[in-house]
Amino acid sequence: MNGIIGKKIGMTSVFDQAGRNVACTVVEAGPCVVTQVKSPDTDGYSALQMGFAEKKAKNTSQALIGHFDRANTTPKRKLVEFRDYPIEKGLGETITIGEVFAEGDKVSVIGVSKGKGFQGVVKRHGFRGVNDATHGQHNRQRKPGSIGAGSDPSRVWKGMRMAGQMGNRRVKTRNLRVVKLFPEQNIILIKGAIPGHNGSMVIIEK
Repeated sequence: MNGIIGKKIGMTSVFDQAGRNVACTVVEAGPCVVTQVKSPDTDGYSALQMGFAEKKAKNTSQALIGHFDRANTTPKRKLVEFRDYPIEKGLGETITIGEVFAEGDKVSVIGVSKGKGFQGVVKRHGFRGVNDATHGQHNRQRKPGSIGAGSDPSRVWKGMRMAGQMGNRRVKTRNLRVVKLFPEQNIILIKGAIPGHNGSMVIIEK
């Protein structure tokens, strides 16, 4: 699996060759440091573990400090493992976006969606609510309605769409296109929206 770790910066727009305005997400991706190299002989599978974004040593456990010292690098905030990485890299070496992506590539982005707290069924699941606010309807335009029969099955089926926590979930958005690369600034422009708030960590896979 080919990929890199990044930080969502915000959104912008660029004009393509046809003159259309394309909305893009700006991501600061890499450079990532290889903090561990796994092989089938020692670990049972091949993978590269990468670290991204600086972290204070005082906020890092002694075990992790030793882990980073073996890679001859400073503590990192985000560690991600990529299996069967196609690029050969050694411990302590860096990976940049220019080595992984090219303009026009299709990518998938993984992130944690914005948390919206406890929400009702209209916002969370798109319920219409009660059609008519008149004819005896009182203060229940946004209520969920019946959640099941009383006698049979005499319980609520699993998966019933009800009110609850919305957002704050790991989300993977697929088939996004790399619009533009700025390797000198470690910036990648991805068409469309990606999960997470500005400043959140994301994983970009190809």
